[in-house]
Amino acid sequence: MSGPDIRTGGAPGQDRSLGEIVHDIAGDLSTLVHQELDLAKTEIKQEAARAGRGAGLLGGAGVAGLLTLIFASLALTYLLDNWLPAEAAALIVAAIWLVAAAVLASSGRKALKETNPALPETQRSLKEDARWASQQKS
Repeated sequence: MSGPDIRTGGAPGQDRSLGEIVHDIAGDLSTLVHQELDLAKTEIKQEAARAGRGAGLLGGAGVAGLLTLIFASLALTYLLDNWLPAEAAALIVAAIWLVAAAVLASSGRKALKETNPALPETQRSLKEDARWASQQKS
């Protein structure tokens, strides 16, 4: 025989026992499982960071919305009370906070839609591993 011999672990002239082969396969599978778990952890961390960013932006939109209500209420109060230019200033501030709330809400919604909890990279890798394992059986 001139090439590597599968029965001997690739080295010509060496005989490996069934126990050694099973041990090697178990070690390979163990390494594979650890790598898959590490990949899943990494993907989950990335998706959690995206979701956290979106939630933070939505929280900011909530604060901006609350400030809109406060300034709109103050503006209405001033308008009804004494019809002075201070009301116009309060309405302008309320309009600015309304725009900020809309921008934050839109950005937060977009960030949340971009999250992918399906872990596509892990799924793809697991399918490849299953194909590899089925080839090792035959």
